[in-house]
Amino acid sequence: MAAERALYIAGEWHSGTAEIENRNPSDPADLIGCYAQGAADQLDRAIAAAREAQPLWQRAGIQRRHDALMAIGSELMARAEEIGRLLSREEGKPLAEGRGEVYRAGQFFTWFAAEALRNQGDQAESVRPGVEIDVRREPLGVVAIITPWNFPVATPAWKIAPALAYGNAVVWKPANLTPGSALALAEIIARQNLPPGTFNMVLGSGRDIGQRLIEAPGIDGISFTGSVEVGRQIAAAAAPRMIKLQMEMGSKNPMLIMEDCDLDLAVTHACGAAFGGTGQKCTAASRLIVHEKVYDAFAERLVRAAEALRVGPALAEGTEIGPVVSAGQLAQNLRWLEVGRAEGAELLCGGDTFGPGHFMRPAILGGTRNDMRVNREEMFAPITCLQRADGYEEALALPNDREFGLTAGIMTQNLARASHFRAHMRAGCVMVNLPTAGTDYHVPFGGRGASSFGPREQGRYAAEFFTTVKTAYVWAGAPA
Repeated sequence: MAAERALYIAGEWHSGTAEIENRNPSDPADLIGCYAQGAADQLDRAIAAAREAQPLWQRAGIQRRHDALMAIGSELMARAEEIGRLLSREEGKPLAEGRGEVYRAGQFFTWFAAEALRNQGDQAESVRPGVEIDVRREPLGVVAIITPWNFPVATPAWKIAPALAYGNAVVWKPANLTPGSALALAEIIARQNLPPGTFNMVLGSGRDIGQRLIEAPGIDGISFTGSVEVGRQIAAAAAPRMIKLQMEMGSKNPMLIMEDCDLDLAVTHACGAAFGGTGQKCTAASRLIVHEKVYDAFAERLVRAAEALRVGPALAEGTEIGPVVSAGQLAQNLRWLEVGRAEGAELLCGGDTFGPGHFMRPAILGGTRNDMRVNREEMFAPITCLQRADGYEEALALPNDREFGLTAGIMTQNLARASHFRAHMRAGCVMVNLPTAGTDYHVPFGGRGASSFGPREQGRYAAEFFTTVKTAYVWAGAPA
C-alpha cells in the first residue's frame, strides 16, 4: 500500500522520508493505511513558510478569516458520519463518540469564525489632555500545535480554530497513532483560501519532529496537550527563548459520592465518566471518593453497571466501550492493575482482556488509600478506584492533596455542600451532579497545578494565548 502524503507544507502536499502503518485497534489485521513521516528539513520549511504567510493572513481581514473557518466547520459537521467512522476505526472509540467528536470539532470552527468578527478593542481616557488611547489584540505570530491521539479531531480543532481566527499561522504536529483523522482535518483546511503557509501539518515522532518543533527559533508560542513529562520538557526548551506556552497535561479527577445523593444517578455518572472513551480522557473520573454510609451499596451497583457495559469493536452496533488504542497502552493498563493490587487494592471486577483487538473490560479497584499510586498518578485506562471517606470534609480534603487539578465532581442533594465544593475544590472545572467528563466549547477549559500551564483554552479566553495586547497612545491635539 502506497503511503499517504500526510505532510502539508506551504500550501502543497508532500511525501515523507519514511512511513508508518496505521492499524485498527479493534482488529490489528485491518491495515487502515500507511502515512508519511516528515524529516527535519521539511519541518524547517514549514516553519519558514508560516513566518512568511502570517503577516499576509493577518492583513487578509476578519471577513476572510470568518469565511474560511465557517467553511471548515460546516464541512466537518456535514461529514461527521464519514470522518467519525474513520476516527473510530483508528482510535477505537465507539462510532457514536467518533461521530460526536467530529461534529463538535465543527462547532469549534464555526464558533471561532464568529469570534473573528467580534475581535474588538477597547478605548480609554488618558490622564493627559489631548491624548487618545486604544487597546487592541494582535496575533501572537507563528504557533506550534502539538496534539494527542485520544481526541484526534476535537483537540486540534480547539487549537487551530482560534489560532487562525486571531490571525496566526500554524505548524501542527498530530499524534502518530491517529494519522488518518489528522489527514482528514488537514485536507478540509487545505481547501480554504488561505495564504500558502498559513496552515502546515507535519507528521513525525515526538522524539524527532516534536523536539525540533519546540526548539525552533521561528516559533512564537506552543500549544500542547499531552503528558506532564513531555510538558515539562517543552517548558524547559521554551524558557530560554521566553515564548508563550499553553499546555494541558495530566489529571487525576475525583468524583465525590455523598450519602445524600441519588445513588442510581451517581452510579450512571460515575460509570460514564470513568469508562467512557475507554477511560482514555483527561477528564475521566479515575478516583471515586465515597461516603462510608453508602460505600458498600455504591460499590455493588457500580460493579453491576461496569459488568453490563458492552465491550467490543468500535464500529459494531451496540458497542459501549471500544478497544484500548494500542497494544502498548493495553500492556500499561495491565501493569496499573498489578500496581494497585501490590499496594493492597482489591480488584472488584474487570481487567480481563480478549482479542483479536486490544480489548479490556472496565476494572474497579476497591479499598484504595490516598497514598497509593493508583490514586495519585494518571492511568489513562478503563480503571477507576474506590476510596472511603467518613464525611464531606474528608472527602474534599483527600483529592485536594495532589498535584493535579483538572476536573472534579460531586454527587449530592445538599445545596450548601454543593456550593462549598464549588468554592473549595482545587480544580479548573467542577461539576455538580454531572460526570467529570463533558465540557462545552464556548467557555474556558483548563486546570490547576500539573494539569495545566498558561492561559486557558476554548471560548473567549483563548484570546489570552493566541493574541498579544497592544496599547496605542495618540496625540489628538489641543482644542482650538
